[in-house]
Amino acid sequence: MRTLPALLVVALVVLAGCSTGFTGGDPFGDDTAPAPTATDPGPGDGEEPTDESTPTPTPDGFDFADPDQDRLGWEGGYWYNESLAYNASDGLNETERRALVARSMARVEHLRELEFRERVPIRVINRSTYQSQYAGGDANHTAEFRTFDNAKFESLFLIGEGQNSLNVQNQNRGSNVLGFYSPKNDSIVVVSDSTPPTLRDELTLGHELTHALQDQVYNLSNYTRPTRETYNAYNGLFEGDSHYTEQLYRQQCDSGWNCLSLPSEGGSGGGSDIHFGVYFLNFFPYSDGPPFVRHHRDAGGWDRVDAMYEDPPASSEQVISPEKYGEDQPTNVSLTDRNEGVWERVRPAPPREGQTRPAYASLGQSAMSAMFAYTITDPYNRSAVDGAREFINRDGGQVDRQDPFNYDLRWTSGWDGDRMHIYRNATAAAETNGSTNATAYVWKSVWDSPEDARQFARGYRLLLEHWKGERVSGDRVEYVYEVDRLPFEDAFRVRVDGDTVVITNAPTVDDLEEVRPDLVTSGVSVDDSGSGSGGSSDSGETAAAMGGA
Repeated sequence: MRTLPALLVVALVVLAGCSTGFTGGDPFGDDTAPAPTATDPGPGDGEEPTDESTPTPTPDGFDFADPDQDRLGWEGGYWYNESLAYNASDGLNETERRALVARSMARVEHLRELEFRERVPIRVINRSTYQSQYAGGDANHTAEFRTFDNAKFESLFLIGEGQNSLNVQNQNRGSNVLGFYSPKNDSIVVVSDSTPPTLRDELTLGHELTHALQDQVYNLSNYTRPTRETYNAYNGLFEGDSHYTEQLYRQQCDSGWNCLSLPSEGGSGGGSDIHFGVYFLNFFPYSDGPPFVRHHRDAGGWDRVDAMYEDPPASSEQVISPEKYGEDQPTNVSLTDRNEGVWERVRPAPPREGQTRPAYASLGQSAMSAMFAYTITDPYNRSAVDGAREFINRDGGQVDRQDPFNYDLRWTSGWDGDRMHIYRNATAAAETNGSTNATAYVWKSVWDSPEDARQFARGYRLLLEHWKGERVSGDRVEYVYEVDRLPFEDAFRVRVDGDTVVITNAPTVDDLEEVRPDLVTSGVSVDDSGSGSGGSSDSGETAAAMGGA
């Protein structure tokens, strides 16, 4: 097994706030996250504290008297810059926790310049409780959904054929989550590594309170994020806003605010249990979201950020490159099914009644960058498509805590849209009573220019070679590779046609022709011609229909 680069190990410490975000949608883009089923009355509920835990005025002439009516920066009897008198060496009692939460709400108000409309229930649990209650397996999902999700993560070369992608993702989440906010229950859960569970600092609390504030003002439940790409794009704003506010909170704690900070106890919650590829995929909003929000706040204040909730980013590319927000809309890629023989389209049903979801995947620039970046850390071999220097941002020789990862890699720069259809060998599944799910996919991506498309295809060829793929045929415009070793044993055909790249995957080279016949006329490719910008067709048109891809 390879030794992880020292900088990458250091980079893990930047994880702060919630790694699952709020549970209004799935952190993996498929609405599968379990919502909290119960909320314990905690330090955000009930009456105000009335014991001797009185605030100590800061000696700056500030008038700490309670205002006649609610004010920005004041909540529940506490101003944002008050000091609290408590003995936190053995944890906080209930009254002290209530006071801390009220002051934290006031601080978030002061930093974010928005007013809370109501108090927020807080529950503090230990990691084992979180893992048992919220980070469950895939028992609630249909076979079609599991097949779809497995194939999607296999297409990114993150989770191999022999693993259950939902279980791997849930394990990752259970290992590193620090807390989350649930719009469904209007409540916060903070995860502690202490025994008994203890609220040990204000930063995670401030991060989650920002999500609660977002929900009270903008109603987070109204935002539909049906694909990985829309999930990461929207979270660039939602998590970027919360994480940027947390960064401002930290700066104030470092420069004068009286802040709770107890030494950590127990495990770190991460370490060897983390799947780095999934980690890179999910960390995107925390890395690139804060600079995105800071860019727009610097340009137009919090008013400009507030206005973005009416028009969230349309792509992760707009988060990666903030100047593209509102200017560079992604292509709405269309893709026509041409599968033949035993191959049938996989169309997962919505996970819960009343929900909708498309029968295709869109992965986006951030996910594609995670696909390449995972080669830095995977234990498969000693090669890497991009090294740590390309993916890990530095600030003065150290990992940049504000923006640790670079998702604008040379292979993914110029992304303009993508769409993936997933297929299953129906005969194999029937003969094994569903225990065998031989899958395939067609992944079409559109780029800003033919050169960007060729650059992605070059990087993808290096990716296949990293996973021990060998060229069967082809050239720079079209090539076929076979990977004959697990965990990604398959055949791949890659075709570049102008600004478009089409990847066809199947178990064998022969299967490629049934999943997507290789249509060539007079030596000129007509398969997937055009950018597909004319719509998002989800039909099963035949090759004769042609049109867009």
